[in-house]
Amino acid sequence: MSRTNLCPCGTGRPYAQCCEVFHSGAREAPDAESLMRSRYTGFALKKVDYLWRTLHRAHADRAATQAEGLAAIRYAADGYRYMGLTVLDREAPDAKGVARVLFHAKMFQKGRDVSFVECSDFAHDGEGWRYLAGSPVLMRDLRAPLAGLTIARFRDRPQPT
Repeated sequence: MSRTNLCPCGTGRPYAQCCEVFHSGAREAPDAESLMRSRYTGFALKKVDYLWRTLHRAHADRAATQAEGLAAIRYAADGYRYMGLTVLDREAPDAKGVARVLFHAKMFQKGRDVSFVECSDFAHDGEGWRYLAGSPVLMRDLRAPLAGLTIARFRDRPQPT
């Protein structure tokens, strides 16, 4: 199998058997991790309509008009090279129905490494899982090793001074 056919989300499966079913609308992501992976792939493949559709209605970016939101997503998708995704930890939905995924996204902008770790919150809106909010930290500011990083350790990590 060609590496170019592999899904950017890091599962090792072909795109057609992975995130494409979510991007096409054939199925909703079954859980928060699958949605997070499909959103990363959405940015990598510039699936801006999918990225807008999978933003939770309570996400801050939903305060913009759809045209403004799509333009901002398109700008982010076009401005970066998405080089790899690693899921570090995940938590099942809590009592409020919010699930969390901690991941490392390897990205570059104009040759500059802008990789980050993010703890993302996801909530189900009755139709499917949606991206609610995230707490990204650039790798240069992380001040904690990736190996063994969990959601709890991410939250308790030393803060930049």
